[in-house]
Amino acid sequence: QVQLIESGGGLVQAGGSLRLSCAASGGTFSNYAVGWFRQAPGKEREFVAHISRLGYTTYYADSMKGRFTISRDNAQNTVFLQILSLKPEDTAVYCCAATVSALTPPSKYYYWGQGTQVTVSS
Repeated sequence: QVQLIESGGGLVQAGGSLRLSCAASGGTFSNYAVGWFRQAPGKEREFVAHISRLGYTTYYADSMKGRFTISRDNAQNTVFLQILSLKPEDTAVYCCAATVSALTPPSKYYYWGQGTQVTVSS
Protein backbone atom coordinates (compact mmCIF):
# COMPACT_ATOMS: atom_id res chain seq x y z
CA GLN A 1 0.00 0.00 0.00
CA VAL A 2 1.43 3.34 -0.99
CA GLN A 3 1.65 6.34 1.33
CA LEU A 4 1.70 9.87 -0.04
CA ILE A 5 3.14 13.04 1.46
CA GLU A 6 2.73 16.43 -0.19
CA SER A 7 5.08 19.36 0.23
CA GLY A 8 5.97 22.63 -1.42
CA GLY A 9 2.98 24.70 -0.48
CA GLY A 10 3.20 28.07 1.17
CA LEU A 11 2.32 31.74 0.96
CA VAL A 12 3.07 33.34 -2.38
CA GLN A 13 2.16 36.61 -4.06
CA ALA A 14 -0.12 36.67 -7.05
CA GLY A 15 1.84 36.13 -10.22
CA GLY A 16 4.37 33.88 -8.54
CA SER A 17 4.88 30.18 -9.04
CA LEU A 18 5.15 27.05 -6.95
CA ARG A 19 6.17 23.47 -7.48
CA LEU A 20 4.34 21.02 -5.30
CA SER A 21 5.73 17.57 -4.62
CA CYS A 22 3.98 14.32 -3.82
CA ALA A 23 6.41 11.80 -2.38
CA ALA A 24 5.40 8.15 -2.25
CA SER A 25 6.55 5.28 -0.11
CA GLY A 26 5.46 1.76 0.64
CA GLY A 27 4.91 0.46 -2.83
CA THR A 28 6.30 0.20 -6.34
CA PHE A 29 5.68 3.74 -7.42
CA SER A 30 5.54 3.02 -11.13
CA ASN A 31 2.50 0.81 -10.48
CA TYR A 32 0.44 3.86 -9.57
CA ALA A 33 -1.07 6.65 -11.59
CA VAL A 34 -1.36 9.88 -9.63
CA GLY A 35 -3.72 12.78 -9.59
CA TRP A 36 -3.70 16.21 -7.97
CA PHE A 37 -6.77 17.75 -6.42
CA ARG A 38 -7.45 20.93 -4.55
CA GLN A 39 -10.06 22.12 -2.10
CA ALA A 40 -10.64 25.76 -1.34
CA PRO A 41 -12.36 26.90 1.85
CA GLY A 42 -16.08 26.32 1.65
CA LYS A 43 -15.83 24.58 -1.71
CA GLU A 44 -15.90 21.02 -2.92
CA ARG A 45 -12.74 19.16 -3.84
CA GLU A 46 -11.71 19.87 -7.42
CA PHE A 47 -9.70 17.71 -9.81
CA VAL A 48 -6.57 19.41 -11.15
CA ALA A 49 -4.45 16.96 -13.14
CA HIS A 50 -3.53 13.31 -13.62
CA ILE A 51 -0.45 11.49 -14.79
CA SER A 52 -0.17 7.89 -15.88
CA ARG A 53 2.06 5.32 -14.22
CA LEU A 54 5.07 5.90 -16.45
CA GLY A 55 4.32 9.54 -17.12
CA TYR A 56 3.53 9.15 -20.82
CA THR A 57 -0.02 10.46 -20.47
CA THR A 58 -1.26 13.54 -18.66
CA TYR A 59 -4.76 14.87 -18.28
CA TYR A 60 -5.96 18.21 -16.95
CA ALA A 61 -9.22 19.70 -15.91
CA ASP A 62 -10.23 22.20 -18.58
CA SER A 63 -9.93 25.11 -16.16
CA MET A 64 -6.39 24.05 -15.21
CA LYS A 65 -4.90 23.87 -18.69
CA GLY A 66 -2.10 26.31 -19.33
CA ARG A 67 -0.86 27.24 -15.85
CA PHE A 68 -0.60 23.77 -14.29
CA THR A 69 1.90 21.10 -15.28
CA ILE A 70 2.03 17.64 -13.78
CA SER A 71 5.13 15.49 -14.06
CA ARG A 72 6.76 12.60 -12.28
CA ASP A 73 10.16 11.11 -11.52
CA ASN A 74 9.74 7.45 -10.72
CA ALA A 75 13.39 7.19 -9.66
CA GLN A 76 12.57 9.68 -6.89
CA ASN A 77 9.10 8.22 -6.23
CA THR A 78 7.71 11.71 -6.67
CA VAL A 79 5.03 13.47 -8.67
CA PHE A 80 5.20 17.22 -9.16
CA LEU A 81 2.66 19.93 -9.85
CA GLN A 82 4.07 23.15 -11.24
CA ILE A 83 1.74 26.14 -10.94
CA LEU A 84 2.53 29.34 -12.79
CA SER A 85 1.02 32.82 -12.58
CA LEU A 86 -0.68 32.06 -9.30
CA LYS A 87 -3.95 33.81 -8.57
CA PRO A 88 -5.72 34.38 -5.26
CA GLU A 89 -8.40 31.94 -6.41
CA ASP A 90 -5.74 29.21 -6.49
CA THR A 91 -5.70 29.34 -2.70
CA ALA A 92 -6.56 25.84 -1.50
CA VAL A 93 -5.27 22.68 0.07
CA TYR A 94 -3.65 20.64 -2.66
CA CYS A 95 -3.68 16.86 -2.30
CA CYS A 96 -2.28 14.06 -4.38
CA ALA A 97 -3.92 10.70 -4.79
CA ALA A 98 -2.86 7.40 -6.32
CA THR A 99 -4.62 4.64 -8.18
CA VAL A 100 -3.69 1.35 -9.80
CA SER A 101 -6.19 2.01 -12.56
CA ALA A 102 -4.76 2.26 -16.07
CA LEU A 103 -7.60 4.50 -17.23
CA THR A 104 -7.04 8.20 -17.89
CA PRO A 105 -8.74 9.67 -16.05
CA PRO A 106 -9.44 6.87 -13.59
CA SER A 107 -12.83 6.40 -12.01
CA LYS A 108 -11.39 6.26 -8.51
CA TYR A 109 -8.27 7.06 -6.54
CA TYR A 110 -7.56 4.76 -3.65
CA TYR A 111 -4.75 6.37 -1.69
CA TRP A 112 -4.66 9.98 -0.57
CA GLY A 113 -2.15 12.30 1.01
CA GLN A 114 -2.95 14.86 3.70
CA GLY A 115 -2.39 17.87 1.49
CA THR A 116 -0.30 21.00 1.43
CA GLN A 117 -1.69 24.51 1.83
CA VAL A 118 -1.21 27.03 -0.95
CA THR A 119 -2.13 30.60 -0.15
CA VAL A 120 -1.92 33.29 -2.79
CA SER A 121 -2.00 36.90 -1.68
CA SER A 122 -3.19 39.69 -3.94
